[in-house]
Amino acid sequence: MVGFFEQFHPVVQALIGGLFTWGLTAIGASTVFFTREINRKLLDSMLGFAAGVMIAASYWSLLAPAIRLTEEMGNVPAWFPAVVGFLAGGIFLRLVDVFLPHLHMWFPPSEAEGIKTSWQRTILLALAVALHNIPEGLAVGVAFGAAAAGLPSATTAAAVALAIGIGIQNMPEGLAIAAPLRRQGISQWKSFWYGQLSAIVEPVFAVLGAAIVLIMRPVLPYALAFAAGAMIFVVVEDVIPESQQGHHTDLATMGAMIGFAVMMTLDVALG
Repeated sequence: MVGFFEQFHPVVQALIGGLFTWGLTAIGASTVFFTREINRKLLDSMLGFAAGVMIAASYWSLLAPAIRLTEEMGNVPAWFPAVVGFLAGGIFLRLVDVFLPHLHMWFPPSEAEGIKTSWQRTILLALAVALHNIPEGLAVGVAFGAAAAGLPSATTAAAVALAIGIGIQNMPEGLAIAAPLRRQGISQWKSFWYGQLSAIVEPVFAVLGAAIVLIMRPVLPYALAFAAGAMIFVVVEDVIPESQQGHHTDLATMGAMIGFAVMMTLDVALG
């Protein structure tokens, strides 16, 4: 698989990686064609798994390489870009969270966040998941851009591992948006449409992330840490609380442990 990616320009690699993660979201959303009811225990476990993957990816695929890259560049203290980028990523997602209209799963429309709007609940739910996917797309793009920079600590294999890990955890996210819509009586096609649409931002931000680091190589460690901070914000603010809403805390927690282990294995084995 790594050889397949290496034949393309880094921006094209990022686009392919983003399309891959979007495609697995669509596969998860397509479950609504086969069943109307999704077991809540299963859904909470899968959301926990997604959280574990994102936490592991934030360190193994983003923060640790950011620190190593800074050490190789030797222009500032190794911790500085990681801290600045990480906090900036969280602040950025907080600002998006404040202004973008969205509604978290299992919450009534009256508790929608962001700028007040009359948009339908389905659109608000899809926007909430799209908010999750912005940092994931950035992470994939920045990883492929980092590999193209030619520094020893950033490889195409590591970027591919990150894309695989994020793609795997996107499947439950697609399901998490499509299944509640289907259960409310919305048609199969419409439920699927909103489920997959929530991840369409990933290839867009993957290309953006790769382009930024290729144009401005010195920002690479900051960009890696920025993506990590944005992902951790999403995990803590959204994914983990949503996995606990069904009161299956032990299953969600074990799902997070397994997700972390899977992503760590992918990064170490392939990266």
